[in-house]
Amino acid sequence: MPPTFCTAINCIDGRTQLPVIQWLSDRFGVNQVDLVTEPGVVRVLAHDPESDEATSICKRVDVSIRAHDSRGLAIVAHHDCAGNPVADEEQINQLEVSLDRLAQRYPHMALFALWVDRDWAVHEIAHLSP
Repeated sequence: MPPTFCTAINCIDGRTQLPVIQWLSDRFGVNQVDLVTEPGVVRVLAHDPESDEATSICKRVDVSIRAHDSRGLAIVAHHDCAGNPVADEEQINQLEVSLDRLAQRYPHMALFALWVDRDWAVHEIAHLSP
């Protein structure tokens, strides 16, 4: 079977990686998930979208979309984030703002905002279709 891909923009926290990969694999029916990681990624995209960090994140997403014909894109935030040590509610707000910013850049993509809770379970917060 040829590889099929989707893309996740996630924190670097290793505890989130496998649950997110499994959720996205199931949701998109893909056998590969490209990971773009950054500490506290939703803080970066929500509060400083013109920064070098945000530009780097988007460049890496662009490679995934272009090279692997990614079927969808998820932005992920999680409980107990060392790179963004704010309340869960604040992170979820940042997650929603980040999703809106990504929708402007990637209007042709299926987009998901995902929250990983204290038990490392993945929850869909929002979904935007192209």
